[in-house]
Amino acid sequence: MRDRPAPMTNAAGPAPDSADGAARRPALWAGWSTRTRMIVVVLAIDILAAIVSCGVIVLNARSAVTVETRASLATVEQLVADTIRLSQSTPPENVLRTLDLRFQTLRHVRVTVRDVGGHDVRVLVARLRPDRHVAPAWFADLIAPKIQTHSLPIVAGGQRIGVAEITTEPLDEIDEVWGYAVALSVTTFCINGAMLVALYLAFGRVLAPLRRLAHGLTQLERHDYTARLEAPGSRELAVIAERFNSVAEALTEARAANGRLNRQLLTAQDDERRRTALELHDEFGPCLFALEANAASVGRIAQGAGEVDRGRLAQRADDIGMIVHQVQTLNRDLLNRLRPHALGQVPLAECLNLLVRDFGRRHPGTTFAGGFEGLARGYGDLIDLTVFRCIQESMTNAVRHGGATEVRAEGREGDGAVLTVTVVDNGSGLPPAHGIGLGISGMRERLGALGGTFMLDNARPGTVVRIDIPIDPERDEATSNVPS
Repeated sequence: MRDRPAPMTNAAGPAPDSADGAARRPALWAGWSTRTRMIVVVLAIDILAAIVSCGVIVLNARSAVTVETRASLATVEQLVADTIRLSQSTPPENVLRTLDLRFQTLRHVRVTVRDVGGHDVRVLVARLRPDRHVAPAWFADLIAPKIQTHSLPIVAGGQRIGVAEITTEPLDEIDEVWGYAVALSVTTFCINGAMLVALYLAFGRVLAPLRRLAHGLTQLERHDYTARLEAPGSRELAVIAERFNSVAEALTEARAANGRLNRQLLTAQDDERRRTALELHDEFGPCLFALEANAASVGRIAQGAGEVDRGRLAQRADDIGMIVHQVQTLNRDLLNRLRPHALGQVPLAECLNLLVRDFGRRHPGTTFAGGFEGLARGYGDLIDLTVFRCIQESMTNAVRHGGATEVRAEGREGDGAVLTVTVVDNGSGLPPAHGIGLGISGMRERLGALGGTFMLDNARPGTVVRIDIPIDPERDEATSNVPS
């Protein structure tokens, strides 16, 4: 793998900002694929191992060459001394030639025979030791020990006829070490090359499920929740594939639930509009017609001949007042159903108590009770409206579907900054065929948007509805606790 060239900088210019350089280096590493990163890491480990191995080889080679040359020096020195001693009876002119011939082919040492005048004695014979060495000079200089030279006098017939100089020559041993190092390096290079190729192919197979995972995530990003992944052979990647499939299934269910909720919302809007239109037609229409009839009657009385019948005028005025009162009541009920007008204007507990009393007025056969003394003035528009709607829907279900004769609603601030509301009744509960209606779905959606929880215990006798809503412990207490 080719290293990328480092950016050139001007030595005379200002040094680059260290933070910018640190930011660029991770960006370069982050641009590499996982396979490339792993190969680079393995290659770096190989290079580090090669450097350590070269250091070990050099140290061992220096020690081995030193020991080998010392041993050869001692052995040859003893051999030369023995040869000189055994050649005492030989004529002096033959002793030098014999020594030169005998010690021309030694390893790791060089024996130079000189006569008494200091001239080398050279015999013209074929040399077995090559003059050309294979190890490069830098390698020889790296591990070669210090050259040692020993001199032995050559005595024949009681007369000194020359000298034998024994000099260490470690190049033969260095050549052997170089050959071993080259062979080891070539073998290691081939093995590491094959290993890198094998790792490249293996990483490709191991990381293939990640490419399929990326493709699956792209499908999810495009709202295609039918994407599924096959479980790969790796246990860790199989867990990721399983979690991906679970998320895709959850998104599919959430999409279906949102579709159902949207349809229910449209149906609820249409039902609310229809109900409002019917109330306007059935309730406000007759009232307005009665007001119009009474106004026309008052006009006829006022325009009649003779004295005005004050009794009839008073009767018409009373009728008009009753009709206006009825219109006001209908208008207040309609506005409260659309949105409780008292929320945000009076304390939340008072609004809930008004709701409980209103249920008692509209359903005289059922006893309604409330306990909201532990609540603050308010928790914000969304939370207050959610609590109001949940209690309203729970009481409606208790009367309409459970046939309850007693209903009690309570609210309090629990531990951990949680607002808890419970509605308990003694009715028969929701019938099994009723299923999950729009009211319960609406409560769950409201609470889910606020991070709360909804629990329904449809026991017999009685039904328990409990909602928990997290509240902000650092809310504006001055606003929450302002006296009414």
